[in-house]
Amino acid sequence: MGHELFEELCAELKKGVSKKGHPFRYFTLATKELKDSIGLRIVVLRKVADNLTLTFFTDQRSSKVEELKNDHTISALFYHPKKKMQLKLTGIAEIEKNSKILNTFWNGVPLHARKDYTTQNAPGSFLDDHESVEYLSDKNHFVIVHIRPKQIDFLQLGKPNHTRILFSKEQEGWRHQSLVP
Repeated sequence: MGHELFEELCAELKKGVSKKGHPFRYFTLATKELKDSIGLRIVVLRKVADNLTLTFFTDQRSSKVEELKNDHTISALFYHPKKKMQLKLTGIAEIEKNSKILNTFWNGVPLHARKDYTTQNAPGSFLDDHESVEYLSDKNHFVIVHIRPKQIDFLQLGKPNHTRILFSKEQEGWRHQSLVP
């Protein structure tokens, strides 16, 4: 049963990138903030590799990037309301440094969406009003973050019983252990 559920969760993660409106497209990302608290935010799932490395984009000046430089432990939470499936993924974040890869992805960002990475001031900076955001025309602060999962806590709500399995990444592959839901 664990193998089939692992295949299903992999397929659902990949649909989060490829299927419009899929609930795994947006997920909650948790980092350890520099102020010794937990930082939470919603990010967009951009890619799922065959080895389950997840990719999202952000502004390199964002607080999450600084937090990940300090501690690259990360947690991600996905929920599929129709399937009543929850995935809590923990792993290591890696900031992409290869300029060729960055340029390839940047060239794939639609023109209207590029403004998210070209603000004059860093995300979270104070504004006089919400319409006073200034954009750069010759520079961007686009960066890619990869999440290499170490564990996936799978929870399937159901009747008569819920199912919970912990999948752990080992050198030889993923192993699973049933848990009390």
